[in-house]
Amino acid sequence: DQVELVVRKQPGGGAAQRAVPPQTAPKRECPRAKTPMNRGGNRLCRRAAPNSKGYRESWTGYKLHIDVADGQVPITCLLTSASVHDSQAAIPLATMSAERTTNCYDLMDAAYDAEAVRKHSRSLGHVPLIDINPRGDKALAEELKAETRRLQCIGFQLPEQIRYNQRTAGERVNGRLKDEFGGRHIRVRGASKVMCHCMFAVLALTADQLLRLVT
Repeated sequence: DQVELVVRKQPGGGAAQRAVPPQTAPKRECPRAKTPMNRGGNRLCRRAAPNSKGYRESWTGYKLHIDVADGQVPITCLLTSASVHDSQAAIPLATMSAERTTNCYDLMDAAYDAEAVRKHSRSLGHVPLIDINPRGDKALAEELKAETRRLQCIGFQLPEQIRYNQRTAGERVNGRLKDEFGGRHIRVRGASKVMCHCMFAVLALTADQLLRLVT
């Protein structure tokens, strides 16, 4: 699971540029290459994706990927640029979490539906429960809908589906981190400062959640 982080940039003016014929046009450089955000390979990138209501949103900044255990307790965090796809962070997160905890299942949504992710999960001794992504395959999408209707008709839930439903704990952690612990708007620049800000928020959220579990 992940939390989208927005980094505010100071507005800046620019002088108008004179039109240059294509054959003599100078090679343009990416303006981000000279900013502090690009030092050490950490870039401030732009990302576009549909939100929970289906509307397409775009933002500039970083993305925080979080592994969450039962009880809504964060285990592992990984900060990347906003342009990194969720599935690319799945294997590093699973590896780091396996060194810290012992778990039996890896619950992921359809964004993580990749054979490499499933194979790595099994290599760690886990059972991967990942939602299937049809990826434009209309026949597969219809078959999945038909299977869902058949199960609803007989009032039966697969054991894997019951366990997969616990994945909503990760979404609640994302929501609390953004709404209650300052993760929605980050007003510092640079990957190290952004990560420091996020980890203080994750630390406070973890302490609060542990107190809720024991009281």
